[in-house]
Amino acid sequence: MSPGGALPDLRSLARPELAALVGELGEKPFRARQLFRWLHRNGAATLDEMTDLSRPLRAALAARTSLMTLERATEQRSVDGTIKWTWRTGDGKLIESVYMPETDRKTLCVSSQVGCALGCTFCMTGTMGLARNLTPGEIVDQVHRANRRLVELGEGPAPRPLTNLVFMGMGEPLHNFDRVKAALELLLDEDGPNFSHRHVTVSTSGLVPVMRRLGEETQVKLAVSLNATTDAQRDLLMPINRRWPIGELLAACRSFPMKQGRRITFEYVLLGGVNDTDADALRLSRLVAGIPAKVNLIPYNDNPGLGFQAPAPERVEAFHRILFDRNITAVIRKNRGADIAAACGQLAAVGATGGPRRPAAPGQGAVTLTDPGGLGY
Repeated sequence: MSPGGALPDLRSLARPELAALVGELGEKPFRARQLFRWLHRNGAATLDEMTDLSRPLRAALAARTSLMTLERATEQRSVDGTIKWTWRTGDGKLIESVYMPETDRKTLCVSSQVGCALGCTFCMTGTMGLARNLTPGEIVDQVHRANRRLVELGEGPAPRPLTNLVFMGMGEPLHNFDRVKAALELLLDEDGPNFSHRHVTVSTSGLVPVMRRLGEETQVKLAVSLNATTDAQRDLLMPINRRWPIGELLAACRSFPMKQGRRITFEYVLLGGVNDTDADALRLSRLVAGIPAKVNLIPYNDNPGLGFQAPAPERVEAFHRILFDRNITAVIRKNRGADIAAACGQLAAVGATGGPRRPAAPGQGAVTLTDPGGLGY
């Protein structure tokens, strides 16, 4: 259903649902494929764009459904080529997604929720709280609107300049698993954007009960936001650790249904004077040993008011060297879009939930999982 509305969102419907709808309208089955391609290959913004569908069929669809299309509220460009878009949903919420071009790929960072319930103390999205989950249509439409805008900007060929997707924007994807899974099915469909599952990564802060479902029910890659090497440390930075501590999280990683040739990516935000010591690096190397994995080291991106700072460059290099010397595959991730607050941990659409709330003091955060996705925590 459309948020706050009575009509089902056409863009959120799975292929069997579209086929059933077309059949109910008395149309031949091939019309469902045409409709799906308009929605998800061409990213149609309106029914009127679907010129090879008859006017009576478009009128019937308009009477039975709504077509949710995100409105581009703002567009900000970084000196490094990164673009951040703020999108307005049909019920007036604001979400953000980020385009990161590189020589060999064009990646979109996608949001899965309006805000986030998990309250990581170094992340601006965590200061917002959770307003609601995004629908499958709202998730995939970030990709469609970005693709169309990138074609307009000459960033690549129509209909799909984007090559890679990372679910690392606003929200915890596994807290909205059913809708994220439905969105993935639309995005990977050969009659839709047809992304390769090898080029799609879903990140989690550690919702252990849902990680196995991601591995069993999808083929996309997994990234785990770790960010600490002791439970005491991670409890302060990521309140979810009080529910599923490091030992349980890494056990879930070791038993994750890994596709052949795949690796788990561990994201590790380096916070100056907090989790960036030699001892942390040594513990990290022991924690991930034996797991098919790589470690992304992310120097902290400044978020005023949260009380953290980036480590010195030489500290980052020393941390990396300790991992390298212990045969841990690790890369120092280049910060992208920091000048437009588009880098890791900086997304917090102003007005999305009435504005970011006042950050909690370290150690005072709490996880309130209201379970809007019906996952039964």
